[in-house]
Amino acid sequence: MEHLADGAEKAEHRGASAGDATEADEHLIREAEKIAVALGRMFPGLCEVVLHDLRDPRRAIRVIENNLSGREIGDSATELGLARIADPEYPSIIQNYPNQFPDGRPAKSTSIGIRNAAGRYIAALCLNLDVSVLSPVTLALSNLVATDTEHREQPLETLRDRTARELRRTVEALAAQRAAAPRSLSREDKKALVRQLHRDGYFDSRDAAQTIADLLGVSRATVYNYAK
Repeated sequence: MEHLADGAEKAEHRGASAGDATEADEHLIREAEKIAVALGRMFPGLCEVVLHDLRDPRRAIRVIENNLSGREIGDSATELGLARIADPEYPSIIQNYPNQFPDGRPAKSTSIGIRNAAGRYIAALCLNLDVSVLSPVTLALSNLVATDTEHREQPLETLRDRTARELRRTVEALAAQRAAAPRSLSREDKKALVRQLHRDGYFDSRDAAQTIADLLGVSRATVYNYAK
């Protein structure tokens, strides 16, 4: 009788443990439902968000926000869901893979597997971005930021202040790149710095040559000689 009692107690304990696990899994999926809804409502009309309950692959879809694929609550799991059910070692995250909606529109998808405490996949959160909506925008932006190839090598102007203060800051910054103060630069470094200033258009300012000469500790004639 004692052995029977022990067996009954163990069976009851196993049943309680299974019940606890089921309850914990359901709680985890309910929490994932909140994430799916929130994500969908953040990207209305643009990104479909689907939560699959992999415990019942024939009726897997628990949440579908921004329904772009035409599926419904209770529809079956996808191939990725079945792969995760079959193999607990299947990757948890598959990100930014090309996909397609049933009507042919291109999509960019990410699938996130959700494991329970035992390491078994019980759910998957999937995001399907409708890139067909963004393609015209991408093209428009590309056209907007495009510039004439004719002037790319030699800009017509630089949008920079030409005051002595700005020139001084630029000389000090260029010297700092060589880990030195302007006056302590070597002759070759001073020559390279002056040529850089000339390329950047600083010599267009009336008193630029004299300002540069004072900063470098050389004569104005030397500055012009360096700039050649």
